[in-house]
Amino acid sequence: MTAISPASPSLPDINEMFVIHRVFRREFTALPKLIRAVAEGDTTRARLVAEHLTLLLDGLHMHHTGEDAVLWPLLQVRAAPSTALVETMQHQHGIVESRTEGVRAQNAAWAQAPTPIGGEQLARTVEGLAAALFEHLELEEREILPLVSCHITVEEWQSLGDHGRDAMSPRQLPLMSGAILEEADDDERARMLGQFPIPVRLFLRTVGARLYRRYITRVRAA
Repeated sequence: MTAISPASPSLPDINEMFVIHRVFRREFTALPKLIRAVAEGDTTRARLVAEHLTLLLDGLHMHHTGEDAVLWPLLQVRAAPSTALVETMQHQHGIVESRTEGVRAQNAAWAQAPTPIGGEQLARTVEGLAAALFEHLELEEREILPLVSCHITVEEWQSLGDHGRDAMSPRQLPLMSGAILEEADDDERARMLGQFPIPVRLFLRTVGARLYRRYITRVRAA
């Protein structure tokens, strides 16, 4: 995984994709441990962990559907020698989505009746999803993002972020944004916040930040 220097105003800021990918790596690595740590019958804790897992699954779905709607069709046309690569990315999306559905089903059942066996099954299914996802993210960073710099405009790239933000519920927005801003360094955080209207930016820096800190502290509690 390689970080990219800040983009010029005429180029897409692809570094934000690295930040988002780091969030998925961080959270899907941590989640199996959180699931396994839930005591049998502790439905309060299980529902909190399950809610966090659902938030990440929803965020991943928003991320991938944005790429499906915007990125792949444009690269299919403009990066013709790389169409096989784009098809590979679409195929990997299908694998990730299939494993995501398996996680969702197990997660719902486990949250209602947490047992060590159910928790272990869910943790292993999340690990299987993470393996497929991390392989996809690595290929995307190595092969796709350089194509984005050559073939995708700033406006088209920004529409990916717009897709995700528009798809989030009012509850999800501060939590997903908080997870991303937590992972970003100071420069990355400033650039990412700068994409929001001023009222939203102020909300995320104040009320949204407090909501996220309270939420994630509870999620990560032993």
